[in-house]
Amino acid sequence: MLTSKTSESDSSPAARPPYKVYKRRFWGLAQLVLLNIVVSWDWLTFSSISTTAAEYFQVSESAINWLSTGYLFAFCVASPFVIWVLNKGGPKPAIVTTAALLLVGNWLRYAGTRANGGIFGLAMFGQILIGLAQPFCLCAPTRYSDLWFSDKGRTSATALASLANPLGAAIGQFVDSEWATKPSDIPNMVLYISIISSVAAIPSFFLPAAPPTPPSASSAIPRTPLMPAIKQLLGTLEFWLILVPFAVYVGFFNSVSSLVTQILSPYGYSETESGIAGAILIVVGLVTAAIMSPVTDRWKHYLGSIRVLVPIVVASYIGLIFAPTSATGIAPTYIVMALMGASSFALLPIVLEYLVEITYPFSPEIGSTICWTGGQLLGACFILIQDALKAGAKANPPSNMRNALIFAAVVSFVAAPFPIVIGLFGRDVQRRRLEVDRGIELHVAEAGQGDTGGPNEDISQIELASPLHESTLKSA
Repeated sequence: MLTSKTSESDSSPAARPPYKVYKRRFWGLAQLVLLNIVVSWDWLTFSSISTTAAEYFQVSESAINWLSTGYLFAFCVASPFVIWVLNKGGPKPAIVTTAALLLVGNWLRYAGTRANGGIFGLAMFGQILIGLAQPFCLCAPTRYSDLWFSDKGRTSATALASLANPLGAAIGQFVDSEWATKPSDIPNMVLYISIISSVAAIPSFFLPAAPPTPPSASSAIPRTPLMPAIKQLLGTLEFWLILVPFAVYVGFFNSVSSLVTQILSPYGYSETESGIAGAILIVVGLVTAAIMSPVTDRWKHYLGSIRVLVPIVVASYIGLIFAPTSATGIAPTYIVMALMGASSFALLPIVLEYLVEITYPFSPEIGSTICWTGGQLLGACFILIQDALKAGAKANPPSNMRNALIFAAVVSFVAAPFPIVIGLFGRDVQRRRLEVDRGIELHVAEAGQGDTGGPNEDISQIELASPLHESTLKSA
């Protein structure tokens, strides 16, 4: 049977390895932040100005939606490669891959907007290349924070890098509508974004690959091999209880961000007001996450925070059904978007770090990449579904998206119980990585003394203590 204990010899400071964090870790973190900002900005380049972009390319708004949808599907295609690159090479190869795809994709997209008055297919191809770049940087934060940060800063580091992605979306929602006020402005807008993305990508090639020494005990322990880890992870109930709501809420964030102009325009709101609504969603969320993440790093109340925040997320989607129709104007929509952003963004890094804690010693990128892929896949599906649910030209008001918002609220409500029941009904869910960092070592007893029925295993075989294993870790 698996147990955990602290040996007397290891309890002395002299016997412990010299774990250390390095200031250079902030350079890589800053680069991850930059890449996640620009890759998300690139994603929503056209969605906040969908009407203007449709006029420029002489296509429908549904075709413009495919610039966002194709981007999300590209994420899903790249995900298996992302897991392999992060698992075998670490964050550095993933960051370099992101930078290379950004450079090529942005300039192809610019060529598609400039050549012959706009070539929609070429712009779409560039957009897909950028979509292939996104998972390499969006799925890297948990792997990077695990490699470079101790338990005192992991959640904050993961939050900073992960939430830079929606920050880029907020910038895109606000700035793009200012840079492209008429169809002829589209090429110059894409040019400016391409220049910014290229400048942000270049430092990626000069980052250190890994710290000279591990930052913590859990970082020093070898992780479960990739394929066994994936197999065991997919058989773990708690992983699915996190995956389902994560994918649903990320998916609806993606769809709302992409469709916010089409949600509000039937009620007479301008593209600028829609851009402000999208920016409020993200800026308020970032401020809230900046407050919550250090608190979580300090107290480690992952599950309690999840149980509080999930119902607030659901309430915000219900509120979005009624806010655009309010007689008081745009203010209720701004309030609902602020509430949605605050709860969703505070929840995101907490869930990602909690997933790493309870699935340790699996490498962090496996669970996070699968979760992000689920979110992007559902985001693409939700965009298509909600676009199909758009009311007709004879509705009141024409082309309103009330049915699409009801769909979002219902699905969000159905997903809410999944994370809330984690740890209930007698299941023992423990923060395994934190226990190792606190000096609790994992040992396997002699054959015949437990239910593993195998010989003694050293610390390098810690993968036996997987979430799927029926034995639990108990403090001595």
